[in-house]
Amino acid sequence: MIRKNNAKPNYPRNILDNMSTAVILLNSELNIEYINPASENLFQISNRQAYGSYLNKIMHVKEDFVERLHDAINNFHPITEHEACIRLPGGRKIIIDYHLNPILLANQKMQLILEISHMDRHIRIAREEKLITEQHATRNLVRGMAHEIKNPLGGLRGAAQLLERELPDAKLKEYTQIIIGEADRLQTLVDRILGPNNVPKKHNVNIHQILEHVRQLVQVEMPDEAHIDFKLDYDPSLPEIMADSDMMIQIVLNITRNALQALDGNGEITFKTRPLRNFTIGHTHHRLVLKVDIMDNGPGIAEDLQEHIFYPMITGRAEGSGLGLSIAQSLINQHGGLIKVKSRPAETIFTLYLPLSNSPFANNNATTDNTKTKMEEHL
Repeated sequence: MIRKNNAKPNYPRNILDNMSTAVILLNSELNIEYINPASENLFQISNRQAYGSYLNKIMHVKEDFVERLHDAINNFHPITEHEACIRLPGGRKIIIDYHLNPILLANQKMQLILEISHMDRHIRIAREEKLITEQHATRNLVRGMAHEIKNPLGGLRGAAQLLERELPDAKLKEYTQIIIGEADRLQTLVDRILGPNNVPKKHNVNIHQILEHVRQLVQVEMPDEAHIDFKLDYDPSLPEIMADSDMMIQIVLNITRNALQALDGNGEITFKTRPLRNFTIGHTHHRLVLKVDIMDNGPGIAEDLQEHIFYPMITGRAEGSGLGLSIAQSLINQHGGLIKVKSRPAETIFTLYLPLSNSPFANNNATTDNTKTKMEEHL
């Protein structure tokens, strides 16, 4: 005997959960009945924490905005507005497009669906796509030039060695040694420009172990007179990531060494990890993303340098090679991730974004409620 399953799947909720647009469901008193994961990410609050609260809990709105909400309810008509400015609880202002749509439920209760498109987010995505495209183009150009330089360098070094064997006076060999030494130096520089060209050997990696390993490495490298404090702000609920551990160490190490050089022996470095839900890296949308902040309180990076800092040979230090950040960006791109920087005096933040799509947490539909709750508390 075949029994019909009378349990109805919650299709509308599932659809809203997977939308990249922020959606807020309000009742007629403008209390929050539901926010989707995109809203959780935008307003930095979980659905559980927002439920039942007045709209001002997640965004401070002006009186005319509230009047529009009531107007949509009273007259039962949709409202759309472009480039509206709203203020978040932390004081940050954002530009949004929003669409209000009133709906009448079967029990005659009125609800409002508020759809929000974060315009700053679209600008960010466009910038990230531009950064990734330019990074790939620049790396391909530099790698092509580096290969062209390597061939004559080898011939130059070989000719100097042959010449050295034929020289009658040992004093003249000093000149051939200079040629050979400079050829070797250029060869090393070219190899660094080319960077690692290996395919990532991915396996389960604990990001906190990577960060701790790098912290211990740089602390050993620091001179005795240095006074650098490391502050750690880790999210223990984060799952392991699928990544090449050696490459991840190199990425974090290059950025942390830059921070140390900027601090010049005195200051503070912070490692911070958080998950992001329904986040876009470049043009690719991910259900779950790992965010790693590496912060220092040094003098900051010049504003005109920030746009180009990930290009090869670009550096703000006279003694720098300008390759560390370029290599780090190239390595994280191979993992489908991205590095971004924000800087001002006394606060420089390098942020690593890595997809968690292949992690056990992201793919396991049977995740426990306790783990979900832990994740929500940070979102």
